[in-house]
This record gives sequence, C-alpha cells and structure tokens, in this order.
Amino acid sequence: MITGTLLILLLAILILALVLFAIFAPIVIHLPQFGKAPAGPRLARMKSSPNFHDGCFHNLGGVEVKLSFHQLMKVVRKMLFGKKKTLVPPHPLKMAHEDLKHLPADKDYYVWFGHSSYLLSLHGTTILVDPTLCVASPFAFVNKAFQGTMAYTPEEMPDSIDVLLITHDHYDHLDYKTFLRLRERVRRVVCPLGVGAHLERWGMESDRISEMDWNDQLSLGEGWGIHCLPAQHFSGRALRRNNTLWASFLLDTPYGRIFAGCDGGYGPHFKEIGTRFPDIRLAILENGQYDEHWSTIHTMPDQLGPEALDLHASKVITVHHSKYALARHAWDEPLDNEVRARDQYGLHLLIAELGAVQELTL
Repeated sequence: MITGTLLILLLAILILALVLFAIFAPIVIHLPQFGKAPAGPRLARMKSSPNFHDGCFHNLGGVEVKLSFHQLMKVVRKMLFGKKKTLVPPHPLKMAHEDLKHLPADKDYYVWFGHSSYLLSLHGTTILVDPTLCVASPFAFVNKAFQGTMAYTPEEMPDSIDVLLITHDHYDHLDYKTFLRLRERVRRVVCPLGVGAHLERWGMESDRISEMDWNDQLSLGEGWGIHCLPAQHFSGRALRRNNTLWASFLLDTPYGRIFAGCDGGYGPHFKEIGTRFPDIRLAILENGQYDEHWSTIHTMPDQLGPEALDLHASKVITVHHSKYALARHAWDEPLDNEVRARDQYGLHLLIAELGAVQELTL
C-alpha cells in the first residue's frame, strides 16, 4: 500500500524530473550533433516539392509510420518479457582491416564497414555511403556497435572522396563525428532535400552540397550521374520528424548502373525503378532492423527477394545489419535471410565480408 507520505515523495520526484527536463531539454536539443532544421531558401525549395505538404515530407501512396498505443505496449512487452534472442554477437566479430588509400585505379571495389556504411571505388573514383565510423547516436553511450566492427577510423578512408552519399539524416546513417573528420577530404556531398542544413551547420560549404528531390538527376560528367529516387521510410533528428527527405539513389557510371537503396519498406516503387532503369548491375539493399510493427518502412525478410527481382538486378549485396541492434531479431538472422532469398529466388548474391576490399565485376 502506498502511504500518503510516499505518494507525496513520488509526486515531488516527478515534479523535479519535469522541472529538470524543462530546464535542460532546450540546451541539449541545440547541441551540434542534432543538426539544424531547414530554413530560408532551402525550406522554400522543400515546400515546392510534390512530396512535401502539411509541413513535412510524405511517402508515396500515403504510407506513414503508424504505431498505436496498443502496438507500442506489445513492443515494450516483447522487449521486457518476450523470448530472449541473441541480439548482440556473443563474441567480437571478425573484421578485415586493409589499406584503403592505395586501391588500384584499374578495377572496381566494394568495402563494407557494417550496417549501411560502404565504400565504392570504381576505377579510382570513390563514393562513400552513409558512413558511421564513430557513433550512430547523439551520445556515445547509446546504440553501441558490436565488438570488433569499429576497425576503421575516418582518417583511414581514401584521401579524396569524390562523392559522399547520404540517404537520410537518421543517426545510424549520418554521423556527426564521422562527418567532421571527413569533411575536408570530401569533394561533393549528395543528399536528399533538407539534409544540407545539418551539413552547413557542421562547416560544409554550400557549393559542395547537392540536395536532390525524388526523380532529380545530377550529371557529374564523363559518363557519371546520380538519380535521386523514392524510398518508403521517414527521417528526423532530435524532436523533428520528416522535415528532411529520405531517398534511394541510382548511380550511372561508365562501368555499370548501381542501385544504392535507402532504409525502407517494400512497395511499387521498386518495380517502377526497375522498369525505368534497365540493366542495374548491382543492387545494394536493406536487410535488417525490421519488425512487423514497422513493416511499411523497413524491408521484411520475405520481401528481399521480390525487391531484387523488381529491380532486375544482376547482382545483390545486403546491408543494414551486423553492426547495431536496432530491432528484436537475432543479430545474425539477416545473414540467414539473404541466403534464403538467394536460394528461393535465384539471386546472384555477393556476400560481403566486414572490412574486406572485395573486387567487383559490374
């Protein structure tokens, strides 16, 4: 039984917590790692996008992130009392560590750093995608990487990064500390609408940032180009949601087309992309951090194969796994998923090795 004295004490603690939150939350929320909300001409351009209305961006077909209170309670109950799974590897993962500054310029290479961070070196042209080489959260004590998966530092990336490609502004794809340590070696950042506001706050000059809307095209010359394409996801840092865009990208290169997928759910946009861009040599697809309650905005295991078939991709690599536990599935379940999809759908699956320089034949 709760006595009157105990009740008063609990209320006093609650009031104190609310007062402290009211005092410190505005201070914390303005720390640089949270980025900056778009404003001025950038916001005006966003408002002109067909994908922006009611003050934010929206998925095609009205797909939204929906989690009712009842569903939320089910998720919490499953986390607290559900069957325990090995969310984190019981031992450090093996990760190769190689020299990335002197990759031969006569071949194509792929280096995967875990989760959705990877480097493409295509005959000497370097494209770095969603690098999280320091921390994938606002604070280092949240969302720690699996042991063994932080073998590379930002300083070990190539001395010149031709394109830094950012798919959206979630912390596990846009890492503030990694960006600061790479900034001076990046020739150009390509990102969806609004994301440049974060980068400019972090010291990147606006003339090195190319912000794109879905279906925009950017020519880089000499057979190189980037198409910004739809994805079915969401965005947001701090308390803001969907005030920047999320996107997948199609890389036109002299050596073949590469689809760089964003986090996102399965939808008709995959088939539309595959029809619009025939001869995709390589599709890099999300595989991991899924849950039935957010199946509209993350790829579920049985959707991996259909996505690859819709894209008519010659080869497939999967990402978004093997570094962080952001969902309740076992850490190695995505590794089984990709093999199952390969066998069921006849995919040409390239199984990436963490940290290894792997030669590509596009």
